[in-house]
Amino acid sequence: MNRVAWAPFLVSAVLLPAGACTSERPGTAASNVGAPASGPGTLPPVGLPDLSPMEAPVRQQMAERQQALEALVAAPGTPAAALARAYGEVGSLLMAADYFEAAEPYLLHAQALAPDQMRWPYYLGHAYMATDATAKAATSFQQVLRLQPGDLATLVWLGNLYLDQGELPLAESSFSQALAIQPRLVAALFGLGRVSLARREFARAVDQLEQMLAADPRASMAHYPLALAYRGLGDTAKAEAHLRRRGGVEVGPPDPLMVELRGLLRGAIAEEARGVRALDSGDFRAAVESFRRAVALAPKNPSLHHKLGTALSLAGDPGGAVEAFQEAVRLSPDFSQAHYSLGVLAAARGRHGEAVERLSTAVRYQPDYIEARLQLADALRQVGQMERSLGQYRDVLAIDPRVSDARFGYAMTLLVLRRYPEARDSLREAVRLHPDQLRFAEELAKLDAALPAGR
Repeated sequence: MNRVAWAPFLVSAVLLPAGACTSERPGTAASNVGAPASGPGTLPPVGLPDLSPMEAPVRQQMAERQQALEALVAAPGTPAAALARAYGEVGSLLMAADYFEAAEPYLLHAQALAPDQMRWPYYLGHAYMATDATAKAATSFQQVLRLQPGDLATLVWLGNLYLDQGELPLAESSFSQALAIQPRLVAALFGLGRVSLARREFARAVDQLEQMLAADPRASMAHYPLALAYRGLGDTAKAEAHLRRRGGVEVGPPDPLMVELRGLLRGAIAEEARGVRALDSGDFRAAVESFRRAVALAPKNPSLHHKLGTALSLAGDPGGAVEAFQEAVRLSPDFSQAHYSLGVLAAARGRHGEAVERLSTAVRYQPDYIEARLQLADALRQVGQMERSLGQYRDVLAIDPRVSDARFGYAMTLLVLRRYPEARDSLREAVRLHPDQLRFAEELAKLDAALPAGR
């Protein structure tokens, strides 16, 4: 979950009436409704964070739920279940807005008032994960499993926590239980594969991670640990292939409670967040729908048009993507990422001259834009401008000498120009710097076979 960099703190009296929702008032009200002995009176005080950075619809939504909670707290004899729900609703909204620390006390009050409800410890577990409080997160998820044994999402998240803490037997047990409930569950196979990798059981890790990719080829996050497993087995060719395909598509279990949480907020920022999460999970059509709603709410935001174009491109609508990227450029002519995206689409359609123009513009507005320079270098090669292409590869390596694609492109361009001694030197240096990438050694071997040293 992406975090919004808004630090929560107690809101001013303008937004939160004096004395409202402090620890004393919820404690008093809860004691009248049979709260547990260790209930809200011993819990931290609740309070909304600063709402000013939020969009107006979200501010209104937060204020409405807070006011409803205050009314229930003030009313004598309010049932515990109603209070729990009201605390939980405010906490859930704060969670949805990525205000995890502010959400925690609300969710703790809800959990104390409704100890038989698994929703509140479940959301607490995610809040603690988001703030790196892993021990508290594990405790919360363990409580969920006591209330609802065999909850699939909880087993996976708890397994991930155990794995991060090095508790391999506990992690294996959690993932195995999840697989027993839903065979071929991608998130559980991923977890088991990482457990096996941590134990250096490379063959087993390969089997589990290959099963995962067979079940969902979009789960690109599996390629990196799979590459490590193949390397552990000594299969460098497969390790290299998977390293090239590694990606960031997250692997999570079916999670209806978190899906529900993410649908709570109103406004363009909320729709943008939903779109980003859909992109990360590979649900490109859902991302398009969310970004379209965001654009409708904030039509003058160029970043939203760019995100919509990205989702349309990934969903297989390049024409719609071009329109969205062009609108982003119209709204913000120096938006280098939009120029880059238009250049990539132009190159994909064989319009290499247009690609050069767009990518050159992206680099002009953002000189350290490595991806744009790499694409520009490739496009220049396509239109026969080899010397300019070499210059772009050199510029990339000046920004970051670790970019292996720039070294490879540079060497290949030298070969096209028949500058063989320079190409040989470049490939030898690349072999030294990137010994795990076979493509450099293979090209060097081809060159040495075709042209003996000294030619």
